Amino acid sequence: MEWKKVVDKMFPAGHDVQQEGDLLLGYGSCGKHTVAVIGTTNHTEVGVELALAMATEVLAVIRNEPGRPILFLVDTSGQRLRHRDEMLGLNGYMAHLAKCVDMARRWDHPIISLVYEQALSGGFLANGMMADVCAALPEAEIRVMGLAAMARVTRISEERLTELSISSPVFAPGAKNYLKMGGLDELWEGDLSACLTNALEHVDATDHRRFRGIERGGRMLADVVVKRVLNSA
Repeated sequence: MEWKKVVDKMFPAGHDVQQEGDLLLGYGSCGKHTVAVIGTTNHTEVGVELALAMATEVLAVIRNEPGRPILFLVDTSGQRLRHRDEMLGLNGYMAHLAKCVDMARRWDHPIISLVYEQALSGGFLANGMMADVCAALPEAEIRVMGLAAMARVTRISEERLTELSISSPVFAPGAKNYLKMGGLDELWEGDLSACLTNALEHVDATDHRRFRGIERGGRMLADVVVKRVLNSA
């Protein structure tokens, strides 16, 4: 869904979100909350400039708007896989963004993310999966690696991976499969303003992903492995 339609639905009381290149910035009113919006569009790749720009905006909210909720709107085709960005240390820029998001949480800023278009690979980690509440529209495309690429890396035939994806969400892309695995907290449908309000009223910074993966039948071993490690320490 086009970002303007999503923002209009989430903030019927008004917003000033604007697009600057592939970056979305602004504020929106949702019930009693004024929310800082930081996002991406155009299926953009997250390179050093974009990662730094988002981190700068997070720090500005921490500095100027104590306790202000932050909403990340996610639409990315992943981190930028270019020699220039790698040589400049893209991993460090992404880590800096993740640290800024974590600092915002520690300073009592509720962090919400919404995948409204697509979220691929490392471009989704530092903002989307760092959120207290990670949500997606049902039609959003989310994946780490497509089945064709997975087949090349694992040397398992694409046909076999396709068969496995039918019964295991770990092999299958899509928002609904990420919900089953616990990677998403919620799918937002219908009244997006009500969905955002509800998320803001029930923010929980505890990481429940491995528990939800078991409850939803999509990721059955993560919690088992964690408990084994803890018990053997």
